[in-house]
Order: sequence, then structure tokens, then C-alpha cells
Amino acid sequence: MLYLNHAATTYPKPGQVLEAVARSLEDAPQSQYRGVEAGEHRKDVTKLCRGNLARLFQIGNPERIFFTGGSTQALNTAILGLRSTRRRIVYTAAEHNAVLRAIFDGLQDEIRSGEIIPVEVGCDRGGYVDMEVMEKAITEDTALVIVNHSSNVTGAVQDITQAGKWARKNGACFLADVSQSAGALPIDVEAMNIDMLAFTGHKGLYGIQGTGGLYVREGIALRPLLFGGTGKDSRTLVPKEPFYEVGTMNTPGIAGLNAGVEFVLETGLEEIMTREKKMMKMLYQGLKEIPGVTVYGHRQPEGTALSFNVNGFSPSDTGYILAGTYGIQVRTGLHCAPLIHRYLGTEKEGTVRVSISAMTKEKEIEVFLGAMREIGGSGL
Repeated sequence: MLYLNHAATTYPKPGQVLEAVARSLEDAPQSQYRGVEAGEHRKDVTKLCRGNLARLFQIGNPERIFFTGGSTQALNTAILGLRSTRRRIVYTAAEHNAVLRAIFDGLQDEIRSGEIIPVEVGCDRGGYVDMEVMEKAITEDTALVIVNHSSNVTGAVQDITQAGKWARKNGACFLADVSQSAGALPIDVEAMNIDMLAFTGHKGLYGIQGTGGLYVREGIALRPLLFGGTGKDSRTLVPKEPFYEVGTMNTPGIAGLNAGVEFVLETGLEEIMTREKKMMKMLYQGLKEIPGVTVYGHRQPEGTALSFNVNGFSPSDTGYILAGTYGIQVRTGLHCAPLIHRYLGTEKEGTVRVSISAMTKEKEIEVFLGAMREIGGSGL
């Protein structure tokens, strides 16, 4: 199998990630007295992971990073947990359903009553957000601005630094979804004016599924989605500061995430970006040269995914041929981001998405392009 569906989850994982998960499962679980029982040779993996994530995202206080089961839980916590007298929630057409459904389903009563007004900012045929419209959309009545840093459909990267400036200027909270860009692009929460940062662990951070987190800037208090045990302050039923991590922690997953973040830090973000940019150039230029193939976007995506279609084939047909005939795994359909397809003109059936990671090899890109040349020239 040739795997080119890294925007869904990266595969294979670095060996150190698999080893960290296995080691965590093999070790006896740490108790509240882990410093005494485990000895100095066993570090608190949650603390290590918070520290490494803080280094990667340029976060001053690692304790403001809260672990979740993924970016979906993180985004829901941020969107549904924010309390404000302001009414507007500004979002982009490039958002994932983890954002869209949290707004339109999770807040449907508030929208119906007029307490919340959702405001959509559109994009072009490459998935790039209209920044002039965004600036006008962020008003003094805006409570929350949400931007998907890198599109999981087209790989378009948005100017979140500018969006963050406009949000801060108007006193709005800025939430950045970095599910596709964490580990692939530079992220600096202070320089980018980010108030809340939602990330997942199993994509560009090379952890396993079921991991992720939410950074919340000091001074922002969210109403948690979940309530329960925390292993501390057990007598207090209504704590002064909300607990965002309740229940048993996913320690094996966090151990794997920590190893994945260490892989990114040790390899170096610049090195990863150089590798991925070279392969994305191969993909973009190679597909653009094939007759009958439509690539969505007028320039090479800065992210690690791109979408295309083949004339005469549905996206699902193309994906089926790639998998069945060539053993190449891609992704087809709407990719859990339905609004962007209205702007791409693909709302009926979606697109074929090909995506890479630092684990992708150039030879794999060459094999994929060879298969696409045969499909594009088949005349079927």
C-alpha cells in the first residue's frame, strides 16, 4: 500500500512514538505519589509533553495547555464554553465540521433566539479566505473569531496573524484551528495574537489517534464540557478555576504525542518544511501537467494537502481506481468541510485529496503521478 492520506492521520509513525506508547502500557500506572514510587528515572510524561508543545507553539506557560481527545473536543470546548454578551461568531468557509456543527448544532437555540449571530467569511476557488471581508466582519459585537490555519481540503494557509490582530483590536477572542498545520508550519501564539489554539496529536505531530489539546490564554475562563475527577482538590464541588482535564488521562496517548513532538523538534521544523514543500511542488506541478485533471487552487498550496478531480470520473471512482488498481490510498468526498466546496464548485461529490507528511518519500510521489497519468490518459 502506498499511503497518501496523511491529512487524515500520519502513517507510518516514527519508531520512537510506537516505542513510547508500548513503554507506557508496559510500565505500572503512576499514582498520586509517583515521585516517591517511581523514582527520579521516571518523568511525568504529561509535564514533559506540555513543555515540548509549549516550545513548538511558543507558549510562555505550558500549564495553559490542556489535553483533550483531539481537536474536535478542543474546538467544542472553546466554542461552546466561551461566555460573552457579544453576539457575533465569525468563521470561515474553510472550517471543518468540528467547528461548523459546534456552532450550528451546539448553539442552535442561541442562534434561533438571536443571542448568537454566525457570520461566514467566504473564500476563492483555492480555499483562500477573503481577508477584506473578514476585516469588515469583525466588529465590536464579535465575541469569537475562528480560522482554520491550513485547509484540510486544498492546503490553503490563511493569514492568521492578521486575523488575530483584527480580533484583538475589536476585543474579540481569536481561536486558531491548527489541526493540519501543527508540526508542519511555524506557530507562535503571541506573535499571531492567538487566544485559543486547538490541535490534534495524530497528524503532523505524529502521535496516535485520540490525542490533542487546547491552549487557553490566561484571563479566559471557559465553561467545561465535562465534569468529574481530577486527582486534586477532591472536596471542592465548584472550583474557583475550571478544570478542563477530568477523568483518567490517556497516558499512553500522551506519551506517544510527546515522542511525536520530540521527533518534530529534533528533526527541525525548517527541515520538515523543506521536505514537504519539495514534495508538494512535485504533486502540484505534476498534476497540473496531466490533461483532464483539475487542481483546485491557482498556486502551490503552502499546506500539506491538495484537491483535484479527473474529467469523466467521480471522486469516488478515482479513489477506487487508485486503491484497487495501484494500491494507492487517498481520500475522496467532502472531507468533513462542506462549505468550502460551494466555492470550489464541487459541492455535489467533493474532490480527491492527496496529502503528505515528513514520512512521505519522493518515490511515492513519482509512483502516484505515474498512476494519475495513466488514469488521465485512459479515456474511460
